[in-house]
Amino acid sequence: MERTEKIVLKPTSHFNGEITVPGSKSISNRVLLMGALAEGESEFFGILESDDTKYMRNALEKLGKGANAHFPNKKAELFLGNAGTAMRSLTAVLCLGEGEYVLQGDLRMHERPIKDLVDALRSLGANINYLGHDGYPPLKIEANGLNGGTVHIKGNISSQFLSALLIAAPYCKNPLEIIVDGELISKPYVYMTMRLMDKFGIKVENNDYKSFKIEKGVYKAQSLKIEGDASSASYFWAAAAITKGNVIIHGIEEDSLQGDVKFLDVLKEMGEELTGITVDATLFPDAAMTICPLALYAKGKTKITGIASWKVKETDRISAMANELRKVGAEITAGDDFIEITPPEQILPATIETYNDHRMAMSFSLLSLNSPQKNGAEITILNPACVNKTFPNYFTLFHFLSHRL
Repeated sequence: MERTEKIVLKPTSHFNGEITVPGSKSISNRVLLMGALAEGESEFFGILESDDTKYMRNALEKLGKGANAHFPNKKAELFLGNAGTAMRSLTAVLCLGEGEYVLQGDLRMHERPIKDLVDALRSLGANINYLGHDGYPPLKIEANGLNGGTVHIKGNISSQFLSALLIAAPYCKNPLEIIVDGELISKPYVYMTMRLMDKFGIKVENNDYKSFKIEKGVYKAQSLKIEGDASSASYFWAAAAITKGNVIIHGIEEDSLQGDVKFLDVLKEMGEELTGITVDATLFPDAAMTICPLALYAKGKTKITGIASWKVKETDRISAMANELRKVGAEITAGDDFIEITPPEQILPATIETYNDHRMAMSFSLLSLNSPQKNGAEITILNPACVNKTFPNYFTLFHFLSHRL
C-alpha cells in the first residue's frame, strides 16, 4: 500500500469472503538464498513480493549468481532494511567464499542483536568486524571460507542464528556439527529450514534440536511453489472468529512447513464463544501477536507465555503491545516472557502507534470488528504502510472482507 500517515477503521460487524494470502516471508527468503547458492537455475512460484523479500532479492542480484558459495561480486555494500532473515542468513553465507562485504540496515536493525551468530562464525574462522556498537549491525565481513568442525550457538535469542548456520553448513571446508546451548526457541522455523534444505538435496542429522550434523554438499536447483503465509492468514482467521464470519483462505497446505498454523489450535481452545486461555506460544511467536486482539473479545483473562523473542523483533513487541492495548481499555501485566490481558467491558476508540512494526498494524486492525458479545471501536492506525514488510495489500483485503455481506 502507499505510504500514508494513517488509516481510520470504522466499526463493522461483517467479515466474509475468499482470499489467497501472500507467500510465506520465511520460506521465500530461505529459498531465494538457497536458489542463489544452488547449482543450476531454480524456479519459484508465489514468492512473496514485499519489503523483506525485496531486500534479499536486491542483495542477491548485487552479489551475482556464483558457484560453490563464491559470488562474482567480491566487494559489495548491502542494505537490508529491517529484514532479520536476510541479515542473519547473509552474514553466515557471505563468510563462505572470498570478498569484502558490508551489511547494514535501518535504525531498528542496528538495535537487533547479532553477537551470538558472529561469535559462532568467528569460531569457524570468519573475519567479521562491527562498524557500530559491538554485538549489532552494521557488519564488515572479510570472507575467506568457514572451517567447519564443531560450533556452539545459544538457542534462546533467535532461531534465525541457527538457521543461518544450517544454510551455510554444506559449503564449509569440513563437515559441521552445531551444538545448541540451552533450550531452542521457535523450533518450527528451524524445522522449516531443514525441510527446505532437504528439498534442495542436503540432509541434516537432527539430534532432538540439541545438535545438528551436516556433511559437505551442494544445493541443487529446484522448482518450488511457495505456500501462503500462515502468520498473515492468522488475522483473517481471527477476524472470522470475532465476527462469526465465513472466511476461506487458499494457499496454505495441510502439511505446512510453518509453525504458525498452530494458531488454529488456539482458536479451537478459545471456542466459539471466545474464552480466555493460557497458551505457550514458543512454537508460533509471530502468530501469537494475533491472540492479543482476540483476548479483548474473550471472557476472562488471556495469558501468552513463551514470547521472549518478541523483545528482539521489529520492535520490543511486549512493551509495544502492552502500551497500545492499554489505550483501548485493557488491563495488562507483562514480563520478559509473557503478557496477561484482562479485557475491557468496552473497547475504546484509540489511535494506535505501530512502531514501524507490520504485526502491530495488522493486529490492532481487528479491534474495529464487532462480535455478537462486544462491539469494536474506531481504530486509527498510524503508519499503516509498515505492512509493506510482509503484506502490502493487507488493508485492501481487510476492507474487502469487512464490507462483504
